[in-house]
Amino acid sequence: MKYVAFKNHIYMIGFGSIGAGTLPLILRHIDVKPEQITIITADDRGHDVAKEHKVKFIVEALTSDNYREVLGSRLQPGDFVVNVSVDVASTAIIELCQEKAALYIDTVIEPWAGHYTDPTLSATERSNYGMRETALALQPKYAGGHTAVLCHGANPGIVNHFVKKALLDMARDTGVKFTVPKSQEDWGKLSKQLGIKVVHIAERDTQVCNKPKEVGEFINTWSIDGFYSEGRQPAELGWGTHEKQLPDDGVKHPYGCDASIYLNRPGCTTRVRSWTPLEGPYHGFLITHNESISIADYLTLRDKGKVRYRPTCHYAYHPCDGAVLSVHELNGKNGALQANKRLLGPEDITKGMDELGVLLMGNKKGVYWYGSRLTIDQARQLAPYNTATSLQVTVAVLSGMIWAIENPKRGLVEPEQMDYERVLEIAVPYLGDVVGVWGEWSPLQDRGTLFPEDIDTSDPWQFKNIRVV
Repeated sequence: MKYVAFKNHIYMIGFGSIGAGTLPLILRHIDVKPEQITIITADDRGHDVAKEHKVKFIVEALTSDNYREVLGSRLQPGDFVVNVSVDVASTAIIELCQEKAALYIDTVIEPWAGHYTDPTLSATERSNYGMRETALALQPKYAGGHTAVLCHGANPGIVNHFVKKALLDMARDTGVKFTVPKSQEDWGKLSKQLGIKVVHIAERDTQVCNKPKEVGEFINTWSIDGFYSEGRQPAELGWGTHEKQLPDDGVKHPYGCDASIYLNRPGCTTRVRSWTPLEGPYHGFLITHNESISIADYLTLRDKGKVRYRPTCHYAYHPCDGAVLSVHELNGKNGALQANKRLLGPEDITKGMDELGVLLMGNKKGVYWYGSRLTIDQARQLAPYNTATSLQVTVAVLSGMIWAIENPKRGLVEPEQMDYERVLEIAVPYLGDVVGVWGEWSPLQDRGTLFPEDIDTSDPWQFKNIRVV
């Protein structure tokens, strides 16, 4: 199905696993010709894919010094920039697109190279909270301007829409009387009415490769550089109003929306307890992601400026087992990335799935997980060049592009400000089994039987019970 026609030019920045996996989806579902697409990327990866699809391929890394010359000199009014790169500042490209009257989408708010690990910057400056605040500061400047979709991959992106669907499912299943929300405040009221205290982006990747990880090697089912960058940022989480005490290493930001905190430690060394229906209980990494902040911010209720309700929200990520070993080795080297990097493609993976969804906690009926169960076999059948993990991202880029083309004058938007039903209509056919499941799990399950633990039995949903110490 061709969802929309596009008559201008598409510039794709970056062409790693996500770029290569997105290209055939664009050609399949947007009425656009290969000669209308140009790839600008830092290296030669994916050149064979671009050549197969007869798309122009330019090897030139965009920097703060050359992006206006390399990209700006080509951009015309009505063009579309798809930023799936690392080390290319989102805010700089967004402003360029606004100047040129071009559409824009990315999967993460990215800074220029070196920002994530710059020791001269404070933790808050290196955080996703700080980068989100910088990006959102552009919203008033470009209100009503050409649409720029921020952070629309799998997570952030698709999971933000899953939260809305999960809230409606829970209300239906528990007999709560409600009107379908039409505003940010309405969604916050429904979340509060359902008793939601915590939202996890709960993901378990069980994909297995045909060649085990070697010593001195980092393997992963999606961007290694992207995973490394976010893993070395401070762990971040939306901070709920039910929380009784700030963690000892927890810090509040001194400015902005105040929806989240950060921990004075990297996310790749911070673990949390979570649950998915197929995996059951597991330990995941508290990796910083924009949705941890934006979901918590979106569901916040205020009374005369004072926050009266907000859920805690964060990522609980268990990557493929080879990536877990890679992170363990990396942490043992004090964060020094391995010299050898092996990105697993669909040809490298023998079995497994990515179980990615949102876990909503606090309702009396139990916990509710809503999300995608996508196997590697399904991914191979659905789209070329994709693993289960990457396809959950690439179809989000596609659906975000289609929504932007259909809504070209919305200015800067986050996923929560988009039509979740339209996005999921496009994405769900590529997400395998999309299901909602109730469960009885809590982070206190089987705790304190063999060893004493500092837990709060009066409220299972305190972060101190969820964090692994």
